[in-house]
Amino acid sequence: MMAVVLAVYVISISAVRYVPTHTAGLPVPMKLSEFGFFEGNMADQTPAEGVMPYTLNTPLFSDFASKLRFIRLPEGETVAYNDSIVLDFPVGTMIMKTFYYPKDERKPEKGRQLMETRVLLHEEEGWTAWPYIWDEDQGEAWLEVAGGNREVTWKDERGKKQALNYSIPNKNQCNGCHVSNNTLRPIGPTIRQLNGDYQYAQVNGHQLAAWRDANLLAGGPSDWAQAPRVPVWLDPADGTTDERARAWLDINCGHCHQPGGPAETSALNLHIHETDPIALGVNKKPIAAGRGSGGRLYSIVPGKPQESILLYRLDSDDPGIMMPELGRATIYPEAVTLIEQWIAEMDD
Repeated sequence: MMAVVLAVYVISISAVRYVPTHTAGLPVPMKLSEFGFFEGNMADQTPAEGVMPYTLNTPLFSDFASKLRFIRLPEGETVAYNDSIVLDFPVGTMIMKTFYYPKDERKPEKGRQLMETRVLLHEEEGWTAWPYIWDEDQGEAWLEVAGGNREVTWKDERGKKQALNYSIPNKNQCNGCHVSNNTLRPIGPTIRQLNGDYQYAQVNGHQLAAWRDANLLAGGPSDWAQAPRVPVWLDPADGTTDERARAWLDINCGHCHQPGGPAETSALNLHIHETDPIALGVNKKPIAAGRGSGGRLYSIVPGKPQESILLYRLDSDDPGIMMPELGRATIYPEAVTLIEQWIAEMDD
């Protein structure tokens, strides 16, 4: 019965798809609502017909912000199955990601604070990135190519009040993560990240099955268990320490630390497909870490996390030391603990 309900849901999603009306070189809408991505109250983030919500198994850390992700392909178009790199979406595809904080993580009914929505548009000349900032009354998000900062407070899952100055990147800063081999492209939507369940409006269903039923995805195995998958990194039951650590490093660091990425000159490759221990940082001396090395000699010292530069930089919020250097101003204790365990379990 669940499969039937899911099929009905995704077929209705695929009935109408949006084609951007602007052309390359012309301004995008000043108001997020003009894209037609959502219906009803904008703050509810209810996807319009033709818009598919999705999630990632292991997402990027962004100062504890939660995220809502949506994608819309042009009418009649699909994306071909590819089990190794980011999916090659057709021209006309739009991807949106809204960052928000629950007012109280223990009580979702208290609502949330929408901070920003980042838009990726695939045009004839390539992908472009556009940041939109939500106004105080949460009725609209406005284009702000210069980015900005917003104070935000919330209560965490323990009921403790948290506060930070949330940073919204400017348009050029988007390139700092999204550009590889001089080409801007999405980071998250890979088969390995999409290979999991999503709580749709009517039922919990498998994302890749939903995409294929909606004629968004072409190809792939009949059994999604045969497709690549990264674990949910916070769930020890979903993978080994190595699998979960590599998944976290891939999405948080691998888009820069890979050949062709912004950090390729470091010769540290944290992409999920890297298998060479030295390229991963094991007993590898830094090329230009500066004080970011903390006096340590190697990126990773097997069995000795406290002597490893990688852990030192993850466990810092000093702008001159911390990594990643963009997208965060706080330390993620759970991630630090996982990477510490990963290094500690390595054989000498």
